[in-house]
Amino acid sequence: MATIDFKFRNQILGNDIGNTLAYCYQCATCSGACPVAQVTGGKYNPRRLILDSLLGLKEKIFGAENTFNIWGCTVCDTCDEVCPQKVELTEIFTILKNMSVERGEAPDYYTTQAATILENGKAIPMQPAIEKRRQQLGLPSILAPDLEEIKKILEATKLPEKLPKKD
Repeated sequence: MATIDFKFRNQILGNDIGNTLAYCYQCATCSGACPVAQVTGGKYNPRRLILDSLLGLKEKIFGAENTFNIWGCTVCDTCDEVCPQKVELTEIFTILKNMSVERGEAPDYYTTQAATILENGKAIPMQPAIEKRRQQLGLPSILAPDLEEIKKILEATKLPEKLPKKD
């Protein structure tokens, strides 16, 4: 049986965005509209994740076996748009994703992409083939990002500390 973690529950509800969670009355409109829930046959279920958060059932949210519960959300905001109570679900899911990162449980694809942004200033570094194609099409060259500025911002969010250490 799952144990209620009141500290975790209060941490979610005490957040500015998390306090909207208290207005959820479990109508399941979010799950019915969620494109990920539809294509996964209900394996991903925003309503269940919101309920587990509201009840403080931390062990049902985190852990390797529950990764998809959090990371299945694509942040398309469909659930936010249809919620009759205006609960900011995707913001709550972002809080949970951040907690997952801090616990070292973020999927590799996520931390790899974050590290790429930290190193290159963008998720997909410019490739010579893309530059050549732009030139052929008469498009202007893409300006390189200000890497120092991006690193400063990401370091302020403590991203480097949250990424797995390279061997």
